[in-house]
Amino acid sequence: MSLDDVLARVDTELPAAMDRLMEFLRIQSISTDPAFKADVDKAADWLVEDLNSIGIAAEKRVTPGHPMVVGHVGDDDGDVPHVLFYGHYDVQPVDPLELWNTPPFEPRIEDTENGPVIRGRGSSDDKGQLMTFVEACRAWKEVHGSLPCRITFFFEGEEESGSPSLVPFLEQHKDELKADLALVCDTSMVSRGVPSIASQLRGMLKDEFTIIGPRIDLHSGHYGGPGLNPLRELSKIVDSFYDDETGKVAVEGFYEGVHEVPADQLRQWQGCGFDEADYLNSVGYTQAHGEKGYSTLEQQWARPTLEVNGLWGGYNGAGSKTVIPSEAHCKITCRLVGDMDPDKLRMKIRKHVEDRLSVDAKVVWDNDMEGSGASVMNITRPEFEAARGALSDEWNREAVFTGMGGSIPVVGFFKSILELDSMLIGFANDDDAIHSPNEKYDVESFHKGIRSWARVLDALTKR
Repeated sequence: MSLDDVLARVDTELPAAMDRLMEFLRIQSISTDPAFKADVDKAADWLVEDLNSIGIAAEKRVTPGHPMVVGHVGDDDGDVPHVLFYGHYDVQPVDPLELWNTPPFEPRIEDTENGPVIRGRGSSDDKGQLMTFVEACRAWKEVHGSLPCRITFFFEGEEESGSPSLVPFLEQHKDELKADLALVCDTSMVSRGVPSIASQLRGMLKDEFTIIGPRIDLHSGHYGGPGLNPLRELSKIVDSFYDDETGKVAVEGFYEGVHEVPADQLRQWQGCGFDEADYLNSVGYTQAHGEKGYSTLEQQWARPTLEVNGLWGGYNGAGSKTVIPSEAHCKITCRLVGDMDPDKLRMKIRKHVEDRLSVDAKVVWDNDMEGSGASVMNITRPEFEAARGALSDEWNREAVFTGMGGSIPVVGFFKSILELDSMLIGFANDDDAIHSPNEKYDVESFHKGIRSWARVLDALTKR
């Protein structure tokens, strides 16, 4: 029996796989809302039962929050690889409910201009993606009687609520969870039908500060003119963050640790089918507004940013109130790339602000803000090229190593705690509306995602 037999089994059993996914999607596993705690627990039980049904020894593991699901299959044989597959079974809240065209936990198949889709909360993020791997394992097991390598299944129930139990669990169970490589299916394709492996994730730095001027709000008739206005002070500082000519961040040392994208990766990005106009026009832009000299994809995936996420102060009610406010507030985040150090960068940003304060202005920083570095995948490992070839064969076009503008913290934790490299392969599309009303997952993504994982497992064991 061969890989072709497994792929044929996937095709034949697709209706049954769809039925299982629909059953899974009906479980309201919203992790952030305590009212759904029992539903999250039910979803964990569902996964344990499903994994057990295909001969995978799986258990629900209790944590201070929602449970983890851990399963193992295969012997400790040094001749075959050992992979850890990660996904999360919790979902986002459905609010605002009135914007859903169908009940979010009554999944259904709908026809669209791009083909049939699975409509429902969690269909794309991340239940549908998680099940592509499980269904590939099911088909392989039914054809061959066993799986081609040793696999640890690790499913989290708190990803959508900040993963408070994740790090303690990884530290407590790191010997059990160690493997040769982590596989993660919680990402998207760069363009419809273009198979993608994420080669880098941007890190994150968060900070917040308050500019304080007078000890109380002041009457603008009495102090307008001689009085320092914290809102004006804050506006001046925010403006100083940027160089209007180049689009760069003007904080001294901001780009320390940033690297240029290798030429081969740029070639893949340039030919990946990404439509810049559609990307910009879909949210009302007519042009890109970032760093000059870099493409939109480079700006999104491989360049750092400093964004102002919130500015407030003074009177915000109806009508007018003639005050000079005592305080003005600012929230910022930075997306990090390469070897940028979030702790060092935080100090540089704070120095930038403090050096520009006027006399009589003070700054107070929020010291509870966190930061994490970027994740850069080791795509020189032979497994990455093997997987890229497998994906190219399934989708009948060259798979590409892409970047990602966002962050997936578990990848960094796998590296720092388990010393484990991660390979991120996902089949979502940009229009899946994850975290939003009317979330969907293309039937093609589910079907070809299952076939893709079967090919990847085959390729990883034939290196």
